[in-house]
Amino acid sequence: MSKGMKYGIFAVAVAAIGGVVFVTARQNSNKATEVRVEAVAKRDLVASVTASGQVRPHTKVDLSSDITGKIVKLSVREGDWVKKGQFLLQIDPQVFEAAVQRAEAMASNAKAGLAQAQASLIQSQNNYRRSLEIRKSNPNLVAEDQIEQLKTASEVAAAQLDAAKHNVEQAEASVKDSKLQLGKSTIYAPMTGRITRLVVENGETAIQGTFNKDAATLLTISDMSVLETKVKVDETDVSRIHLGDSTVVQLDAFPDTTFVGKVVEISNSSVKGTTTATGDQAIDYEVTVRLLNPPKDTKPDFSATAKIITSSVTQKLSIPIIALTVRENEALASADTAQRPGAKQTTSKQVGKKDVEGVFVVGTDNKVTFRPVKVGIAGEKHFEVLSGLKEGDRIVAGTYQAIRELKDGTLVREAKVPEKKPGSTKS
Repeated sequence: MSKGMKYGIFAVAVAAIGGVVFVTARQNSNKATEVRVEAVAKRDLVASVTASGQVRPHTKVDLSSDITGKIVKLSVREGDWVKKGQFLLQIDPQVFEAAVQRAEAMASNAKAGLAQAQASLIQSQNNYRRSLEIRKSNPNLVAEDQIEQLKTASEVAAAQLDAAKHNVEQAEASVKDSKLQLGKSTIYAPMTGRITRLVVENGETAIQGTFNKDAATLLTISDMSVLETKVKVDETDVSRIHLGDSTVVQLDAFPDTTFVGKVVEISNSSVKGTTTATGDQAIDYEVTVRLLNPPKDTKPDFSATAKIITSSVTQKLSIPIIALTVRENEALASADTAQRPGAKQTTSKQVGKKDVEGVFVVGTDNKVTFRPVKVGIAGEKHFEVLSGLKEGDRIVAGTYQAIRELKDGTLVREAKVPEKKPGSTKS
């Protein structure tokens, strides 16, 4: 084969390949993008904030001992229901009874000293008065210095009487203190409730809880009639929550049942939150939700998830959350600007100098056009539409990958929508 013939065959092959590439590229350029299409319709929307916490009684008391001693009698068990004033346990009182006896003996001795001081004062005052009367009648019978000595003795007796009175007061205070300590050896229920925690046994030593309350706690009594859960809410959501907001509470212990609650307290100061992926500290606020119909078997520290209803609307135009995306007015952004499902939902706003939120509307020719949209509250799956669309408008509702790549004029075709399962009506 000659060299010229080889060049000729090579040129024909290149031309053929180029033709195939051109035809394929043209076919691809006319290929429609498969998307999910949904008509703008009216729905009932409920905006909510979901957070987790643990069930706690509104009122509970951790009982600890104010004295140290051996527990000689324990009359309750964990789970028992007790009434206010009911006897709970007894700490060995022998040491404290002996202290009371000593204090009472000292008080008796102080009272005897008081009586003696009173008698001494009366005697010294009488001696001084009689000597004065004798000197007035006959100055030669009683010397002046003797009168001064009797006067001084009377003043000393008066001072001794004051001291004796103070000794009696001190002794009586010691009696009162020793009886108070004795009283602390018997512990009664300070409130009506259930014993939800019992950490001691009969025969153990109760320690004074002044410096280490946790280590000294004997038992916990909880009022189980009013139960709450404290949940941590992110700073971006807490401003939407108000006192009295209705709440749906799910307890892990009762997975098939939901319970009603309401917001009764919102903290004014933040609590330490989790660390984000960027290393920043999340700012959370504690929100207290009171359960209005808790089951009788509810126990403290049950895990709970609270869905706080912040707002709701009835029969408003809505679009799927995934349909809302961000584009530039003048040119489509090449970056990933579509709204991810499950991402934090925000109302319509200017993202940048030219960026706006909107959706892709499908025309009669199956080509899409980006249209700015203003949205309101966000339900679980849909945004409320405030302006930009009308009922019946066909918009691109997925997939996420398709929406992020769409441009004005892109040809689309509607994908087959899988049949909805019965009961899947959340918006």
